Amino acid sequence: MPDTALQRPSGLDTAPLLTPLAELLRAWLPRQRWFAGKGRPVTDVTLLSTTELYPGCLHLLVRTEHLGPPSHGSADSPAAEDCYQLLLGVREVLPPRLAPAAIGRVKTGPLAGLTVYDAFHDPKATGLLLERLRRSGTAGPLLFEADPAVTVPSGLAPRLLDAEQSNTSLIYGDAFILKVFRRVQPGINPDLEVPRALARQGCDRVPAPAAWFRTTQPQEATLGVLQPYLRGATDGWALALESLRSRQDFTGEAFELGRATAEVHLALATAFPVDAPSPDRNRRLAEAMHERLDAAARSVPELRPHAPGLRSAFDALAALDAAVRPAQRIHGDLHLGQVLRAGRRWSVIDFEGEPARPISERRRVQSPVRDVAGMLRSFDYAARSRQPWRPEWAERCREAFCAGYADAAAWDPREEPELLRAYETDRAVYEVLYEARHRPDWLPVPMAAVGRLADRS
Repeated sequence: MPDTALQRPSGLDTAPLLTPLAELLRAWLPRQRWFAGKGRPVTDVTLLSTTELYPGCLHLLVRTEHLGPPSHGSADSPAAEDCYQLLLGVREVLPPRLAPAAIGRVKTGPLAGLTVYDAFHDPKATGLLLERLRRSGTAGPLLFEADPAVTVPSGLAPRLLDAEQSNTSLIYGDAFILKVFRRVQPGINPDLEVPRALARQGCDRVPAPAAWFRTTQPQEATLGVLQPYLRGATDGWALALESLRSRQDFTGEAFELGRATAEVHLALATAFPVDAPSPDRNRRLAEAMHERLDAAARSVPELRPHAPGLRSAFDALAALDAAVRPAQRIHGDLHLGQVLRAGRRWSVIDFEGEPARPISERRRVQSPVRDVAGMLRSFDYAARSRQPWRPEWAERCREAFCAGYADAAAWDPREEPELLRAYETDRAVYEVLYEARHRPDWLPVPMAAVGRLADRS
């Protein structure tokens, strides 16, 4: 049984509800930003669970199957399946403000003649969802749990965060933010597990969960997390772009960000078990990087001429005798969009990791250098997102970030150049594949890094 998608329990008769919805969902799901099967038509939709949160609002977990390769995939791509979380509103007539959320009008079955829509756009539905979260309780297979030490006021006005992302986020009264995991995988999501553990360690760099909800059927899975909303905070990406636009120095911010990252890593090493260095870890890590490069090169032809140079980074890592530092839990997808600054203080958010990878993989211990490499790549992304390109800005930020990290961690990631280069290369390969599938106009940004990293061979 794959661990990347929830499985339908035997004996669950949901056909009367799902059958008339399936056609609508097959057309609607691929158009959503958070839908992972880009380029693959949905061939089947299976209802895994349905819960009526209140009259006219249904919580659904659906499994999709889609055959054929993605738009940049190889001809032998296997069939794929995913599980998605939906909150469906049901009305006879949609008011104009909810028209953009429409999924379609049901023709047959229990919902015949009614219009279904994405209820995460409906303030009434999302307001009632918050009421569920404020107090621990159950609704069918759904469990709502709250930190008893945190008071979440009632009546907080919800607003949908209009941002390009792989999940759905709602802000309540500028006091709390709820992240709803659209693509659901079995197990505890790191974005709940890690902040809870860091809160117990007293690490205040990460907002602690105030409430969360999960499902027990068909398998245990995290569905959403409510955390304090850092009012007035600005994400690192916006700050970096403003620095580039105004030609202001950003090294002070980068230094403090490096310190914050190190503090989080130190807390993670205390909160979770670590793995001592092993002689073959570098070899196994390099093999996995080679495999990801092979897969990406099959999908993105532009990558193939650079593959030999990129492989040299992985070969250099494999040639090292042993890992220097213990492996530990890390962020897993660290970049400027995952950090917030309020005043002069940085906070780190979004510990979900790379959503495309299985949760079991995202929860593995890894070198903290991977997070460092992700942030270094992000500085380069920011510098290349504007014309003219300012490589000196990115280089100064990279050096300042590493210096700040070393100041707090008492070790410098630049002291492991082979590991750092390998992780940067692996990250750039991931970025190429992501941009080719989701934002082709951005493909030149990671491709420029690929050329630079390949030339370093």
